[in-house]
Amino acid sequence: MNPNIESDQNVLQKHAAFFDRNKDGVIYPWETYQGFRAIGSGILLSSVAAIFINVSLSGKTRPGKKLPNLLFPIYIENIHLAKHGSDSGVYDTHGRFVHSKFEEIFHKHAHTNSGALTADELNEFVKGNREPKDYKGW
Repeated sequence: MNPNIESDQNVLQKHAAFFDRNKDGVIYPWETYQGFRAIGSGILLSSVAAIFINVSLSGKTRPGKKLPNLLFPIYIENIHLAKHGSDSGVYDTHGRFVHSKFEEIFHKHAHTNSGALTADELNEFVKGNREPKDYKGW
């Protein structure tokens, strides 16, 4: 087990914790950028993803805060509050992993290789999960 990941974190928090590069429980845009670079994403994608993800999720993970924080921090302990309507359902509303939903993705969309999704299959999956008028979730 990774010593940097708290054992009392739920699966969604552990997923988000990958991007918390300094392990302080808060993910800033530069950490999101570093996380995307660590998984092999290019500079442009990493930059756009960092801005989009942090701007989109920061306010949702800071309940009770009226004014936005212009550093756009994402608080891992509250990451479950950032779930949106058009998600896959792989994590429930409490951040727990739902194995059957994960398997369902591959059963429905992995036409080429049962253990992986091609870019087209991933696009099919994302479009298939869209809830009408849930523009934030798209």
